[in-house]
Amino acid sequence: MITNQESLNLSPFIAIYDIVVPKDNMLRQINELVDFSFILEELKNKYCLDNGRNAVPPIRMFKYLLLKSIFDLSDVDVVERSKYDMSFKYFLDMAPEDPVINPSSLTKFRKLRLQDVSLIDMLIGKTVEIALEKEIIKSNAIIVDATHTKARYNQKSPQEFLQEKSKNVRKAVYQIDESIKEKFPSKPTSNEVKDEVDYCLQVIQVVESQPQIKVIPAVNEKLNVLKEVVEDYKEKLSFSTDPDARVGHKSADTSFFGFKTHIAMSDERIITAAVVTTGEKSDGKYLEELVKKSKETGMVINTIIGDTAYSEKDNIQYAKKEEIKLISKLNPLITQGRRAKEDEFEFNKDAGMYVCKAGHMAIRKARIGKKNQSYNQQQVYYFDIEKCKICPFREGCYKEGAKSKTYSVSIKSTEHKEQEAFQNSEEFKELSRSRYKIEAKNSELKHGHGYDTASSAGLFGMEIQGATTIFAVNLKRIITLLKEK
Repeated sequence: MITNQESLNLSPFIAIYDIVVPKDNMLRQINELVDFSFILEELKNKYCLDNGRNAVPPIRMFKYLLLKSIFDLSDVDVVERSKYDMSFKYFLDMAPEDPVINPSSLTKFRKLRLQDVSLIDMLIGKTVEIALEKEIIKSNAIIVDATHTKARYNQKSPQEFLQEKSKNVRKAVYQIDESIKEKFPSKPTSNEVKDEVDYCLQVIQVVESQPQIKVIPAVNEKLNVLKEVVEDYKEKLSFSTDPDARVGHKSADTSFFGFKTHIAMSDERIITAAVVTTGEKSDGKYLEELVKKSKETGMVINTIIGDTAYSEKDNIQYAKKEEIKLISKLNPLITQGRRAKEDEFEFNKDAGMYVCKAGHMAIRKARIGKKNQSYNQQQVYYFDIEKCKICPFREGCYKEGAKSKTYSVSIKSTEHKEQEAFQNSEEFKELSRSRYKIEAKNSELKHGHGYDTASSAGLFGMEIQGATTIFAVNLKRIITLLKEK
């Protein structure tokens, strides 16, 4: 049951906040900038309004998730910090003497209260609404790109994953006191995952029996991660693969296992739309959706700036229909006419290769047809047949007994004369110089807010992480721009 969220706080210690949380504190500024009642309106149908035990206010629970994104903390550490950090307590609308929540409540909140909520669209929409009200967004251009996030549970075996996390704990402990090595149990010699879990539990027990070591942040943070992955295993989560994660490719030689977040951003560096997908998806396929979502927030768009991934034929036609300038250089391999099985094979512009729906990239390519003649030729992409034989999507794609698996694309003379002429103009070159801004934003998401690795398993968890991280980054940018006004 939820009670009135706006009840008056009558704590005799409330004046402490005026002393210890200065006016230029970022969390105080966010509280003053945003009316968080929209969270209550969105989530109140997820609670019983007149029966049961009083729930932790949903606005407070959401703010905990926001603090996790702002400061890149685990569930355990964000709750621990909220015990003694007065800026956290002020932000959470708690009295200084109030007790904190149990960290497990955050997991339940994510799973039970945020299902079926378009959180990412709602939070981005709120920040853009604030930016437009404050007259921060004045441009009519959006910059588009995609950033990748590695799955929390990668393609290691369960044993390797657990071994890595327990090793991180031991390593952190040894830097403080190497003599504790004698107290750790012997490493398991079997290949049984259960033995590895038991070993990890013993490592946790040893560290927790040394309070002078456990309280050191470098040790405690690694210990909390080990606890979470052991708990996840006990809940039957798979360490060998995240069920929703896929292999994506950054270039012909480098790949990742995880997710992609397709982003649109205003020229003022406010993110106006985002779509979270599995890692193998092509960047260019989400241009239209990003434009539509940006417009729904109130943005007026007359220019789109992106790399070559966005110059495929459908995007050029869409931009022309919407009377939007598309600042994206043509790539002769992705601006073809219609091709077979377009939804099953996507072009990766960084690697110059096609990728199948399982996320496997072609290993080589060859051109067939008459030489010195651009039409009636085909580019043939060859896939690793050994991967095809065991692929879960092989039915209807791989023919049993086949010695090779290929995908062919017709090479046609360019049908994009207008775009080709535009990309040689000074206007195109001048506008394209703004593209670096979104690369800097991607770097901020990853290195400043932990967006390089998923904080939980599954696409749903990734969407929540994306929503809260982008919300935090946008609010910080709005505060910065307001100071500059």
